[in-house]
Amino acid sequence: MLLKRYWQLVIGIFVSAFFIYLALPGLHLPDVVEALQTANYWWLLPGVGVYLIGLWARTWRWQYILRPVQLVPVKTLFPMVCIGYFGNNVFPFRAGELLRSYVLKRRTAIAISTSLATVIIERITDGLVMLLFVFLALPFAPMPDFFRNAVILMTVLFLAATIVFMWMASRPQRVEQAYALVAGSLLRGRVRQKSDDLYHRFMLGLRSLSHPSDVIMIFFTSVIIWLLETVKYWFVMHAFEFSVSFLVLMLMNGLVNLATTLPAAPGYIGTFDTPGIKTLAAFGVDPSVAASYTFTLHAALWVPVTLLGGYYFWREHLRLSDIEAARQQAESAPAPQVEAPRPGEATDSSATSSKALL
Repeated sequence: MLLKRYWQLVIGIFVSAFFIYLALPGLHLPDVVEALQTANYWWLLPGVGVYLIGLWARTWRWQYILRPVQLVPVKTLFPMVCIGYFGNNVFPFRAGELLRSYVLKRRTAIAISTSLATVIIERITDGLVMLLFVFLALPFAPMPDFFRNAVILMTVLFLAATIVFMWMASRPQRVEQAYALVAGSLLRGRVRQKSDDLYHRFMLGLRSLSHPSDVIMIFFTSVIIWLLETVKYWFVMHAFEFSVSFLVLMLMNGLVNLATTLPAAPGYIGTFDTPGIKTLAAFGVDPSVAASYTFTLHAALWVPVTLLGGYYFWREHLRLSDIEAARQQAESAPAPQVEAPRPGEATDSSATSSKALL
């Protein structure tokens, strides 16, 4: 396991270094420094304010996804979301997702793997929204065929994953039968027991996709979240001597965040910056100015939530060892026994919260 994580870290660093290498041609360091020195950084204040509103909206979305499992107040979840960003920005292996699920379990006793299933729903929805942003800008964007084909491929994959998860959430009996058939044929003993535990917790986490109205609400909230983040891009742009349309910033937001799904060094070094620079350069922005803007935007996205998440990390008395403890708990705790929802059954938290507690 340690060897596997070592190689994951090496691969992430290599990917970040490769993206940085791609960004270097066309950059003139003195021009980058000059753009940074002459920027009007007061524009970062409204940008950070909008981003914090978006962070609160993310927290509400997570509460909504968790609602079929247990209703948790937004003010309780907000520090956990910040801890998640802190973990992703500072530690390798995207440890923030484990950390926020770990803290959630300590506060509410919701199983870590159940919480991680809701995080997967967030990531898929975010991916679909990012692809939507890209497609809205495609008619106006001079994108190479390679990138267009990559966007189309990712769209197919995200849509397929969404459809599969929605089907699993709406047809739990059939999924149970299929799982029992496969697991009964291939798994035995303790391996089967652990597999059953993970399966039941994961299915519990998918309950928020069991009704189309819930899916629509989750997707709509995701659009609002990413529009707010694009507004931050727009505010930070005014600190520099260039201007592009809001649609171009939506395209940049989509491409940048799709690239950050790749393995990379902590903080998405390289995978965030290079797509941003290349997108702006494609629309006539000087690469050195685009680089100074993208570096500033990256810092404005990274620093506030990392500091806030670090404070909550300290307040929760968390340590590096808690990351490994979270991994172990995600695999070892007994799974809840959850009844499949009947057709038309409401997913009210009062009816399900007692089943979600371990």
